[in-house]
Amino acid sequence: MRIEITAKSFTVGDKLKDLVEKKISKLDKYFESDAVCKVALKEEGKLSKMEVSIQYKGSLVRAEVSGDNFYDDIDAVLPKIERQIYKQKSKISSKLKKDAFFDKQIFFQDAAVPESKLVKTKTFELTPMNVDEAITQLDLLGHSFHIFQDAETNEVRVVYLRESGDVGLIIPKKHK
Repeated sequence: MRIEITAKSFTVGDKLKDLVEKKISKLDKYFESDAVCKVALKEEGKLSKMEVSIQYKGSLVRAEVSGDNFYDDIDAVLPKIERQIYKQKSKISSKLKKDAFFDKQIFFQDAAVPESKLVKTKTFELTPMNVDEAITQLDLLGHSFHIFQDAETNEVRVVYLRESGDVGLIIPKKHK
């Protein structure tokens, strides 16, 4: 697995870079060599924020943590990302290494990872609006996301509430 480390608003030292690469490489047991792991490090005031995303054969697994320092963050993000791999293992098992789940040494200590199941389906009409109107709807409804039709492009968009309290915009891209 190829590991790419990027930092925003600071320079990553060799000690931190080596530690991140060493710990992330433990996830190699799940993926073939063509997987790409992107580790984004960001300092926000006194908080450190680490985002790990692994892209492999058209799929993505992602986890994010915030803490006091990156050395603790790496130990907190590994169980989260591994939990996601376990939760999705039935969906993605054909894309992972054949013996990915043979080794029982895992980062998290939960006895069992519950299987997710679809419990509700909702249908609604997409309303044409601009991003500002969608953000207003997000606030009014009190939801963590809002799906809408962009009034200019007629494309589907999603605005969502981020952990920081800011709003993000998702613009889906059609698969080629």
